[in-house]
Amino acid sequence: MRRRTRNRAVAILTVITAIGSTTATPAAAAGKSGHGTAPHFHTSDRCVACHNGMQTSSGIDLSIGIDWRTSIMANSARDPYWQASVRREITDHPQATSTIEDGCADCHMPMARTEARLRGQPGAVFSHLPFDRDKPEDLEAEDGVSCSLCHQISPQKLGTPESFSGGFVIEPPDKDGVHSEFGPFDIDRGRIRIMQSSTGGFRPTQAQHIRQSELCASCHTLITTSFGPDGKPGGTFPEQVPYQEWLHSDYRDRQTCQSCHMPQVHEAAPIVRVLGIERPGVARHEFVAGNFFVQRMLARYHDDLEVSALPAELTVAADRTIEYLQTRAARVSIGAVELRAGRLETTVSVENFGGHKLPTAYPSRRAWLHLTVLDRTGTTIFESGAMNPDGSIRGNDNDMDPLRFEPHYHEIRSPDQVQIYEAILRDATGAVTTGLISTVGYLKDNRLLPHGFDKSTASADIAVHGTAAEDPDFDANGNRVRYSLAIGSASGPFQVEAELWYQPIGFRWANNLKRYDSAEPRRFNSYFDSMSAASAVVLARACAPAPCR
Repeated sequence: MRRRTRNRAVAILTVITAIGSTTATPAAAAGKSGHGTAPHFHTSDRCVACHNGMQTSSGIDLSIGIDWRTSIMANSARDPYWQASVRREITDHPQATSTIEDGCADCHMPMARTEARLRGQPGAVFSHLPFDRDKPEDLEAEDGVSCSLCHQISPQKLGTPESFSGGFVIEPPDKDGVHSEFGPFDIDRGRIRIMQSSTGGFRPTQAQHIRQSELCASCHTLITTSFGPDGKPGGTFPEQVPYQEWLHSDYRDRQTCQSCHMPQVHEAAPIVRVLGIERPGVARHEFVAGNFFVQRMLARYHDDLEVSALPAELTVAADRTIEYLQTRAARVSIGAVELRAGRLETTVSVENFGGHKLPTAYPSRRAWLHLTVLDRTGTTIFESGAMNPDGSIRGNDNDMDPLRFEPHYHEIRSPDQVQIYEAILRDATGAVTTGLISTVGYLKDNRLLPHGFDKSTASADIAVHGTAAEDPDFDANGNRVRYSLAIGSASGPFQVEAELWYQPIGFRWANNLKRYDSAEPRRFNSYFDSMSAASAVVLARACAPAPCR
């Protein structure tokens, strides 16, 4: 019943979109090429008319547009946390407003930013907000990381520092004004003509770089320029570098970004609804990753944020993200539990199964160990790392005080000590900060390492920082944390439960925005506070003795 209902919804949407796509959208009329009449980009509504409604022979729905529109890629410009964070940065650094907006628009509003750059102007953010449907570039901005953007990225410079931080190159049109749209499959001439005529000058072109990690690295490697109070640049720091982490791991020779985040269908499938032929290796456009919380936020505040995906679709996508994380991200195990001199002693091991650090990318993300010890009656006699309803972690210094942070622990002996895997940033004075444009480096980075990652040879951009750098039990095989806990008069047998929790937007990263009296931070914090109890999930769990009660 669920599949029939979804397929019917897909069919209705496909008909509606096909009707709406018989003429050029306002966005399609924007940005005319200097070589011809074709626009530089089309918004996604021109793509989904053909790329929705596909099914495999076994009945699996493969609607690329439906999958994509629930992703953070599609909602990169609508993301209320991103909008609030950009507002915070330009409030802190008003002299650098243009530079900051340009650097934030490059990967969150890439089509509108590319159009601006072609006119010799910097990219903008807030001049496009709220989105005005009568303005072509607002429609391009609203469409986020859209089909026509990714599929026009040229192989030129990919994998080089020039391509990072949004430095991708859009393939220019040919002498006839026709734009190449790159994909992994060889398309016959007849189908090329169909797409070229229906889109007004976009030609499907086979190119394997569309499946290479270097394509993703052009936006997901972000080297941020810091600015001082005087508005002058003060250096750079590696804000997010999952590609470099991947290069330094065993995964570089085994899996690409796309093979995990765009899972392939396990049977031959068509890539278009009409005249499609079945092909092996078709990739889903779900872009499953780590930010289930923003997907939940987009679902709850769907109308407020004018999200095109339906709330039910976003909820399904968030649940799919959580399932992905809980089955593929990490493993927790508990060593022997022993009693010595009135103390319960054990070791908890955490292993990262991803091809980069866990968590990786934007530094608001954190994971932590929640350990509970129960006595023979089921009473909790020790607990470290419990999450409070407001999204803070009990005992975490940083959640209580923005200028402090929890160190990396080799051994935990009291409830106010919590092993948190996170990035803690520092400003030019050495103080803890969550302001990216104020950051000059890291005070702590003990995010879990991928297999094959040698921390002794890691470059500065991906280095381990803080006491984890010298911890022999923190390495490519994971982290082994010793617990030595006073049990007082409690009697066993004891049950030890260990959980690895994950939170995409940490409490401190959200709450530091509360001092900014602007519309975007106020809106985001109202959303976060209303949903904070659901801001984190358990990735992995273990009990000793097993199984868990």
